[in-house]
Amino acid sequence: MAIVTVYVTLIVAGRRTFAQVPATLQAAVETELTALGLDKDGQLV
Repeated sequence: MAIVTVYVTLIVAGRRTFAQVPATLQAAVETELTALGLDKDGQLV
C-alpha cells in the first residue's frame, strides 16, 4: 500500500513517530520498517 510507504518515509525522516501511525496501518508499517532493517523509530537495528 502506498500510504504505508509514506508513513515509513516520514518515520525514517523523523517527521512522524510510530505512535502517530493510525492503528489500522501500524502492523504493515512495522513490517516494512523491519524489512528495511529498522526499528519502530526508523533507526538501524
